[in-house]
Formats: sequence, C-alpha cells, structure tokens
Amino acid sequence: MKVLVTVKRVIDYNVKVRVKSDNTDVDLNNVKMAINPFCEIAVEEAVRLKESGQASEVVVVSLGPQAAQEQLRTALALGADRAILVQSDESLESLSVAKLLARVVEKEQPDLVLMGKQAIDSDNNQTGQMLAALAGLGQGTFASEVKIDGNQVQVTREVDGGLQTVALNTPAVVTVDLRLNEPRYASLPNIMKAKRKPLETMTPEDLDVEVKTHTRLLKVEAPAERTAGIKVADVAELVEKLKNEAKVI
Repeated sequence: MKVLVTVKRVIDYNVKVRVKSDNTDVDLNNVKMAINPFCEIAVEEAVRLKESGQASEVVVVSLGPQAAQEQLRTALALGADRAILVQSDESLESLSVAKLLARVVEKEQPDLVLMGKQAIDSDNNQTGQMLAALAGLGQGTFASEVKIDGNQVQVTREVDGGLQTVALNTPAVVTVDLRLNEPRYASLPNIMKAKRKPLETMTPEDLDVEVKTHTRLLKVEAPAERTAGIKVADVAELVEKLKNEAKVI
C-alpha cells in the first residue's frame, strides 16, 4: 500500500502571529515556520502504518514556495520515504490546492491519501473534501482512528453525537483529527538521513493546472484585546453589572 500525505507550511503554533502595519496580511518576516499540526498527525499515522507492515511507501507532498522544502525534510526525518514539492510563490486557494493534489494523486496512484482536517492559518477545512470530489474517491473526515482491513479503510470519526465508523474502499481520502495520535520527534540520525532522501520539485505548469484566484483578501486585523476581569462583592452587585454594564440581562 502506498500512502500519500499532504504537508502544509504554516507559522509555528507557538509563535504569536503579528499583523502588518498596513493590515494587508500577516507578517511572515523572521517568523518560525513549521508543519501544520494536523498534517504532522497525518504523517505520524502514515509512518505507523508503514512500521506495522500495512504500508510499503510513504510519500509526502507540499505546495508552496521553495522554502517549504524545510517542512518536507522534517516529514522525511519523521519516517516518510520521499517527498514532492509543487513549487508556487502565489497564494493558493483551497480549490487550486485540491486541483494540484488531484493531479499528484493521478500521477502517484496512492492507495490512501492522509491529510490534516484543516490548516491552522486559513482554518478552512475544505481541501480534503474538494480533493476527494475531484479525484472521485471515497472520503472519511475528522478521523480519530484509522484501521486497514484488506482493501478497505475503516475510519472512526468524531460527530456531534459521539463517534461514527465508516468503511471506505481504497483508494480513499482521509482527513485526520487531533486525537488520532501524538506525533514523534525527529531524531538527529533521522534528520541527517532525510537530507539524502529524494525530493522532487515540479510546478503547476508541469501538472497542467492553471492557478486561479476566486477571492481577494481585503484586510487583516488582530483580535480585540480582552479587558481584565473584576471581582464583585455579592450576587446583587453581579446582577447589577450584568444588567447595566454588560447589558446581557
């Protein structure tokens, strides 16, 4: 079984995001970048499938600038076998990403595509579903457990009422949730080995995909600062402030 895993380059989740002074976008200058946490969970699941003998090859793919090679090398150090970078300096929308990934899927013919359920920068939760539709594959979203059973993938997914298990015929697309696993840390020997693993670079033109923009970013603002909380002496004062100051009752 070949497993294809998507990896997105995002601002490290430990970093406080800054907005440009002109409010045109997020400031990325001298900011630490990392693998999207949900994508990292997808990489870990693929590596575990390989370690258990259920997967024969793990291929990671990313779309973005040349600097995204750094995140691909990290994924290789975590246990992936080879990497693909679809290089583009343009801001790629979910639909464009899905179209490019559909071409990669057509080229690679994986048995299973693992993706993070969403990216922590755009927070769209769209690409996996769009890819499944464009590629004509079954999909399981928000996976908290993935089991391989012959030519089927059993996905336990989180829904409002609890857990739901669906069976998908391979090839299939699965988007993973936070509770699926806990990603490992890359060891120094594996980081060194990752430098020698193959990394193929291609462009949207190589995949015969025209990147189009359907939306326009108008403005980016930091969230409003929270005001400090206060202590009240009794219930009567609490009710009075809720009524007259907060105006919620």
